[in-house]
Amino acid sequence: MIIDYVGVKEINGSLIVLDNVDNASFEEMVDIRLDNGQCRHGRIVQIEGKRIVIQVFEGTKSISLDNTRTRLKAKPMELSLSPEIMGRVFSGAGVPIDGLGDVYPVKKANINGTPMNPVSRIYPRNYINTGISTIDTLMTLIRGQKLPIFSGSGMKHNELAVQIVRQAKISDDEDNNFCVVFAAMGVKNDVADYFRRSFDQSGVLSRVVMFLNLANDPIIERTLTPRCALTAAEYLAFECNMHVLVIMTDMTSYAEALREFSSSKGEIPGRKGFPGYLYSDLASLYERAGMIKGSKGSVTQIPILTMPNDDITHPVPDLTGYITEGQIVLDRDLEGAGFYPPVSILPSLSRLMKDGIGEGYTRADHQALANQLFASYARVQDARSLASVIGEEELSPIDKKYMQFGKLFEQRFVNQGSENRTIEQSLDLGWKLLSTLPKTELDRVDDKLLDRYYISDPDRLDFDTDSKENQSEEE
Repeated sequence: MIIDYVGVKEINGSLIVLDNVDNASFEEMVDIRLDNGQCRHGRIVQIEGKRIVIQVFEGTKSISLDNTRTRLKAKPMELSLSPEIMGRVFSGAGVPIDGLGDVYPVKKANINGTPMNPVSRIYPRNYINTGISTIDTLMTLIRGQKLPIFSGSGMKHNELAVQIVRQAKISDDEDNNFCVVFAAMGVKNDVADYFRRSFDQSGVLSRVVMFLNLANDPIIERTLTPRCALTAAEYLAFECNMHVLVIMTDMTSYAEALREFSSSKGEIPGRKGFPGYLYSDLASLYERAGMIKGSKGSVTQIPILTMPNDDITHPVPDLTGYITEGQIVLDRDLEGAGFYPPVSILPSLSRLMKDGIGEGYTRADHQALANQLFASYARVQDARSLASVIGEEELSPIDKKYMQFGKLFEQRFVNQGSENRTIEQSLDLGWKLLSTLPKTELDRVDDKLLDRYYISDPDRLDFDTDSKENQSEEE
């Protein structure tokens, strides 16, 4: 039996309140019909006995307290899914906006997903090659991992996201089963156009599923965007056996929409006004990454978030760091010096890296090289701190060597621009940089690897010649 509830008890912002409603369910979808015949959509976000609170997706303007008809649909919000979603562009609520018509669904799935049984999870192995030396060598992205990027307002995280989408790949024999789900939340029109244009021009749009929520779209849609994206990713991974990389930007916009939504419901705020359930809400998104038994596919996440005032202790990056398996931190000073991508090496890490690299995955020397690069670059920071006190001229010869290494490391390894490097190129460049230091300083690498990869010939360490060769190749 279909029941229409006539009239609305209360309107508060984008929320409407109904009394005397029977058999309502949390997250249930509703249709709202106005006097003029217009139909809007909403979902139940709060239940108190027979009183329900409904979030209206399109806003509450023109809704009448007397004549509005509300019908419960007895199901949560669902996303239409089929293999043809590849190459399509959707709104934040999963509605096609590319002019190619509706998706003919093979199935419809609840966007809230279902929790993965921990027993059925497979430990993440193997890696995804991003073509970016700092990430691939020092904080390797493993399939099934969640590895966020901590950025700052105005920094080049959008360019980095586009570069990762353009360059990311897995091993050649499986590359046909690789795709990207890209979700943008609260972005301006010009940024959304930049994403679409970049993917189209680089020829990767056919293997990308895009969800775009603009800054002027309703905040309720912003809270749905990552859930729609992850639902699409789970379908492609676990039912179509694909390896899916999910990039979500900007999670701070999502959290701020959640704060505004929570405030409109009158909930007690937590730290900096965010709801007390922010941790569990973020976990419900991030924990949808992984691999499960019985499926060859995987869901890997790169959430991108901007830290207000570059504060890494802000609730959003702070809680994200607790849930995820490492982080990639972007440095404003490096960006100010003209380096791209401006990845800050020392605070960045990948906790699952050790299990997806090495022999059989990347190269046998990878872990030892990464350890030595981290240790040597940490020594560079010590030498720079000392130089700021006593002056560079007063440093010991070995500290001067480290200063030289640090400069080359940032100019050649970190600052790679839009170049797409293979993992072998990145590892070889790392060894070439380490070879500018005395062999006795490389105490994180065993003698066998040193004998094989350490370059003793000074003529082979001419980085100026190297850069001229690269320039001629680009021309």
